Amino acid sequence: MGLLVLISATGLAWATELVMVEQRGCEWCARWNAEIAPAYPKTSEGAYAPLRRVDLRAMPEDLEVQRRVTFTPTFLVVQDGREIARLEGYPGEQFFWPVLNKLLIDHTDYKGENG
Repeated sequence: MGLLVLISATGLAWATELVMVEQRGCEWCARWNAEIAPAYPKTSEGAYAPLRRVDLRAMPEDLEVQRRVTFTPTFLVVQDGREIARLEGYPGEQFFWPVLNKLLIDHTDYKGENG
């Protein structure tokens, strides 16, 4: 417990992350993986909120969500282990980037690509 407190006090634990909730056979997850996943870690959003993947049927106990996830993909903006914003579904690249950018700016201290 002391180590956890020490890590939290130094700001090393629970950085902001983007949690992708997915499941096997999810057509829209596969589309996101093809269109976004290769570029995501190279973007300012990816640097600020690294991607963490979780399976819909095996939600981790260390993840506190605002409400049950029922659709895949669902993207959770998580800070300090808690969901602070959510994007359900993936209707395409043109929708994903602006919505993610707005969620990060509105709910975290992320300043955007030029900030």
